[in-house]
Amino acid sequence: MGVEANSRLTSTTALVLLILLAIEGITVLRVRSLLTAHVFVGMLLIPPVLVKIASTLWRFANYYRGTSDYRRKGPPLAALRVLGPFVVILTVVMFGSGVLLLLGPASMRPLMLELHQASFVLWFLAMSVHVLSHLGETARLSTKDWTTRARRQVAGSGSRRLILGLSMAMGLLLALVTIPHVGAWLGQTG
Repeated sequence: MGVEANSRLTSTTALVLLILLAIEGITVLRVRSLLTAHVFVGMLLIPPVLVKIASTLWRFANYYRGTSDYRRKGPPLAALRVLGPFVVILTVVMFGSGVLLLLGPASMRPLMLELHQASFVLWFLAMSVHVLSHLGETARLSTKDWTTRARRQVAGSGSRRLILGLSMAMGLLLALVTIPHVGAWLGQTG
């Protein structure tokens, strides 16, 4: 995948994630009463988050392997290169602890709740810097694969839209399969 194609996939996925994370943020404010919505959106987020991580790692790998187009584009700012691994690790820990909190053994719940909450705070700080640093690029590129004229400028628009669509469909399926566990979890913790 070329630089521009990768940038478009990353930016389009980032826009979807921003919207879903804003909704998830609302559920955090009243998580106990909005737990079903919190879990639903959280599970919906997992596949697109994986697409975003994969597209970012693709750029990283191609840059450091010396792929000429990626070398010409250049690396992200040094601070973002340092922050990137923390964003990825905190994202995996936050989502993983959330899944284990809901689906793991009851004996793990206190530890997973603490890990989920702590990782969220650190993730939110790191992600805020990350999002603000990439806001311009996301605004410029995120809709290019969805407009007829711009879509034709970079090959693979259909594939990128399919990847994002499939990730959303997988997230929806994951969310629907997981929702029945919320009631059981509330019954055990209430």
